[in-house]
Amino acid sequence: MLSRVAERIYWAARYLERVENTARLVSVYDNLLFDLPRSVNIGWFNLVIINSGTELFFERYKVQDERNVVKFTLADDTNPSSMLSSLTMLRENIRTARDVLPAEAWELVNELLLFARNDIQQGINRNGRHAFLNGIIEGCQGINGLLLGTMSRDAAWHFMRLGCNLERADMTTRLLDAGAAVLQLSEDNDTTNLSQIVWGNVLRSGSAYMAYRRTMRTAVNGSDVARFLLSDEHFPRSVGFCLDQISSATARLPTAGKRYASIKPQLPKHDIRDGFCLSPDFRDYLNDQQLVLAEAHNHIASNWFAHD
Repeated sequence: MLSRVAERIYWAARYLERVENTARLVSVYDNLLFDLPRSVNIGWFNLVIINSGTELFFERYKVQDERNVVKFTLADDTNPSSMLSSLTMLRENIRTARDVLPAEAWELVNELLLFARNDIQQGINRNGRHAFLNGIIEGCQGINGLLLGTMSRDAAWHFMRLGCNLERADMTTRLLDAGAAVLQLSEDNDTTNLSQIVWGNVLRSGSAYMAYRRTMRTAVNGSDVARFLLSDEHFPRSVGFCLDQISSATARLPTAGKRYASIKPQLPKHDIRDGFCLSPDFRDYLNDQQLVLAEAHNHIASNWFAHD
């Protein structure tokens, strides 16, 4: 397989996962609007900070309100990480790698992009946002299901796994960061009830609520949610599971003349003790994880995508 084709497949998987998880990230805050007491003011601008888009945001907007943040995150074509920008790049990478992907994937991606462009105003406006975000998530899951059920387990599949799991691990840390940010900025005195609401929504936004309850067998609390989403060995959206998948995929790719037999990113070591999720150190810890994932991407790019 040509390195350029492998790179397009890798990035197609990353963009597909980014589209879905951007919708999930916005849905955390959207759901909290209905669940949190009115005394709790959600800091929507944290979504921009979490996605490292502060400088770019201020080039376009002066007011840090909900509408501008949601528009920037979902629809702004000057933001390369926005949902619509990611969908556009997904379509382009699928288009240029159609020879090694199922033909139906091209059709489903086009349908999802048309849906997003035609109905994006529903996502920006609060009254139609929930249905719009669910439509995006379901569309991404449909494409993933097609790829899972029809792709040969060859090099193209393993590059797809690399991109998907690296992006998924990164976005899971950002879901946790979104929950931690709401709690740290809240002045509500009933921290126990507030914590259950916030972490419950983080789990539901990651489709992890029932898996968490079956695995942890305890009430929803920050430390257990963090442990589950960071290190559970069996839940496919946990960071630990994704890192194992990255290691497995790289071990099955051609390595002749390359520097790495496999790439095994490691989680930074830390004891997720009770109360840690309410401290600034927790968000620093999540940032350290994102740096580990960025370094893993650099190793993947230098190992398989170096062009002559």
